[in-house]
Amino acid sequence: MAFYDEMAALALELIAEFGQPVTLRDIQAAEYDPDNPAGGDVIIEQTAQGILLDFTGLEFQNDTLIVRGDKKLKVAALGMAWKPKPLIKADVQGKTWTVINFKEINPAGTPILYELQVRS
Repeated sequence: MAFYDEMAALALELIAEFGQPVTLRDIQAAEYDPDNPAGGDVIIEQTAQGILLDFTGLEFQNDTLIVRGDKKLKVAALGMAWKPKPLIKADVQGKTWTVINFKEINPAGTPILYELQVRS
């Protein structure tokens, strides 16, 4: 096992121990089907392990997209079927959040952690 693979496993272990399950949901528009013109959206969900945190004072500097009430959701990357992206939903602690922005911690091509900015 490579060093960063071990770090990804350790991140998952620690977040699972001190964090909580998070459901990420992506709603994609269905392709047009002439036999079913009403269509319907396709919902893709996955469960991950995450920690919901407040942003610190330094992160509220001018010219950022962070507004009061936003939270930082750190999600372990190991075992996820797909990576997060803006505008998906995250269900944490019985509340639904919208992902505004995300950052991937990915040294040497091995995803370890996703840091999501979420807004209710």
